[in-house]
Amino acid sequence: MDTIFKLILTARVYDVVRETPLDFAPNLSKKLNNTILMKREDLQDVFSFKIRGAYNKIVNLSDEEKKKGVIAASAGNHAQGVALSSKVLGVKATIVMPETTPAIKINAVRRHGAEVVLIGDNYSEAYEHCKLLIKETGKVYIPPFDDELVIAGQGTIGHEIIRQTSRQIPDAIFVPIGGGGLIAGIATFIKNVYPQIKIIGVEPVDSNAMFLSIKARKKVKLDKVGIFADGVAVKEVGDITFEKAKQYVDDIILVNTDQIASSIKDIYYDTRNIVEPAGALAIAGIKKYVKQLNLKDKTFVAINSGANMNFDRLSYVAERAIIGEMQEGLYAVRIPEKPGEFKKFCQRVVQDKNVSEFHYRLTNRKEAYILVGLTIDYEKENQDILKLMREQGYYAMDITHNELIKDHIKYMVGGKAPIVENEIFYDFRFPEKAGALIKFLNHMKEKWNITAFHYRRHGGEFGRVFVGFEIPKNEKMDFEDFLNKINYNYQEETTNIACRLFL
Repeated sequence: MDTIFKLILTARVYDVVRETPLDFAPNLSKKLNNTILMKREDLQDVFSFKIRGAYNKIVNLSDEEKKKGVIAASAGNHAQGVALSSKVLGVKATIVMPETTPAIKINAVRRHGAEVVLIGDNYSEAYEHCKLLIKETGKVYIPPFDDELVIAGQGTIGHEIIRQTSRQIPDAIFVPIGGGGLIAGIATFIKNVYPQIKIIGVEPVDSNAMFLSIKARKKVKLDKVGIFADGVAVKEVGDITFEKAKQYVDDIILVNTDQIASSIKDIYYDTRNIVEPAGALAIAGIKKYVKQLNLKDKTFVAINSGANMNFDRLSYVAERAIIGEMQEGLYAVRIPEKPGEFKKFCQRVVQDKNVSEFHYRLTNRKEAYILVGLTIDYEKENQDILKLMREQGYYAMDITHNELIKDHIKYMVGGKAPIVENEIFYDFRFPEKAGALIKFLNHMKEKWNITAFHYRRHGGEFGRVFVGFEIPKNEKMDFEDFLNKINYNYQEETTNIACRLFL
């Protein structure tokens, strides 16, 4: 019998761990035409499964080891597990965390009484510093994943799933992978009880150490890792976890940031809870797996592994979720630089579609580049949109999946424009509905050149739009009348636009 399997059967976790529910996800199940069940580890007292392995490890230390105190390196969730377990057991704890760790996790660790040391950009760098502190202090190291007792603690999740699905054995269980402790524990238990159940790991495309290691048949160390899903940002998996993955894991799926963000949204709609990016990996994996294999009428379990995310990341998640749902297209378009062309583009291409984002800045008198986001069914409409743009004489490029442009370059559309004369900037408020932009442009004279335009939808009733105008001196009175008309009609449903002078 597998040694870790036996350790799972005798693991001591329920002093501090609750048996989390296995919740049916009605919206996801209907959307995917399969039964989706979510193992709610985000409901633990530390909002993560990590408490299981940490407690099982610390409670099994000798009295002498407990007196020395414990130390751990963690991106956050293991840290909270160690901190709370140590507090319950009366053991002093030191946690080394990356400087990139969300504040919500750092503060939670400190609330449990542990000392926090912040260093490095990721788990691997924090771990290197942790090793130095172990030599200096003599404290007992509590591994985040590569330890039999830690793995056994996480494996109790597999035991719970089997008890909770006795009437409907799942076809597959999807598990997030960082260092591999969670999937090693769950896979070990499941495969020793119901070997026909598939165990499928899920990793971000930019933190895929286990995927590459399995493919290479040896451990692969990444040069760098992405930090969006910081809970699984690990450069190298463990020795034990790698062996268990080779032995028991059926497949590993890679997902991108947009797919993870979309899955956070899916989980929210079914649970009204917001999980962290690593916590949504399993659902993202299920969605990709179902689509690739065109599966129906199966039962899949997703491990919602954690819910420790900074509030200020929600706007980024919401923005990327739209693309992950394939409900938005982003395009770079070249148009002639002359008055009225901006309006013509909107009339010919945007039409009645909802504009989710628009960035433009006058840079020369011959041509202009704009970045535009449209709310569309991307898979069905993208090619038609590109064809329409090109038929209208515009050079257009799909940038929906270009990470560099989405995250950085689009915000560089701007800056000084020395060629512009008599430029003035206004900040407008638009209703967040289709047609508002065209309605605004229809009030303008074509000779009033738009020199800058920046807009991004953020889900409120009104959106904010920053616009620059080049107004000839002899047109200033007409322009002021235009602004007065907009303000006068502010309360009218037909216009509903407000503005204020920005610069």
